[in-house]
Order: sequence, then C-alpha cells, then structure tokens
Amino acid sequence: MRIREVSDHDLEAIVSIQSKSPRAARWTLADYKNLMDDPMGLILVAEPDTAAPPTIVGFVGFRRVIDEAELMNMAVDPAHQRQGVGRELLAEGRRRLSEQGARRIYLEVRASNAPAQSLYYSVGFVLLSRRRDYYNGPWEDALVFSLQISPPAGVPPSL
Repeated sequence: MRIREVSDHDLEAIVSIQSKSPRAARWTLADYKNLMDDPMGLILVAEPDTAAPPTIVGFVGFRRVIDEAELMNMAVDPAHQRQGVGRELLAEGRRRLSEQGARRIYLEVRASNAPAQSLYYSVGFVLLSRRRDYYNGPWEDALVFSLQISPPAGVPPSL
C-alpha cells in the first residue's frame, strides 16, 4: 500500500469514495480543496501497490491546531474495506502529525458506526465522551475519541 499526500487531481476520487460510504461526513470538492490548501490541513490517500494505473482506495483528512489535531473525515472504498487500508492511513497520519508537533488526535464518530469504532480502538484511541444529537440525517449521537501520539509537554517519553 502506498500512502501519500493528496493532489488536486485526487479530489474527485475522494468525493467518489465518500459517496460510496454512507457513514462518512458529507463534504464537497471545495471542502477538500480548502483543507488541502490549509497550511494546518493534511489529506492522505491510499493506493494499492498492485494497481496500474494507481487507483485511490481510501483517504483521511486531518486539521492541526498548535499541538492537537482532529480527524475530519475518513473513508475506504467498500471494495477495499477490512484489508488494512484505514489502519495504514491512520498510522501514516499519526507519524506525520507527530513530526509536525501534534501530541493528540481527536475525532467524532457516529454512535452506530461499530466498524470505525473497532478500528479506532485497535490503534489506541480511547473514548472520551458522547455528544448528544451531534449528527443529523439521521440524528445521532457522536462518540468523541482521543489518541495520545506523543508525550505532553514536559513529560519525558517512557521507555
């Protein structure tokens, strides 16, 4: 799997994957372009090594504010789910955000989205809280997760 930063010509593929993923946030092409152009934004895409020509099968978008980051949106094409694509996107995002000085990642996920929650738990996210009626279409609670990616300031890394 190849994980790389998004480029302008990838945006339509991202919107297409999002449209096949009913639980992903509904963003427009302009929303992704704005995040891509934001100096604190990071969008990564996944391409299988075996695809010729390269085909995007998943994406993740983050926004960083000082030493915290938020996972804004993520989706994997249904034909490529449960093959480690999401896990690799999260691992590379974590690595890059840590290099940029982020110490923690936050995200919200629909309370009914058990597959995503399972992935987040498996990579070390912890549940922080519930936001009542956070999502609409349909109305649903959000679960707020957090992942510590580097020690808080002034705390030496553990061995």
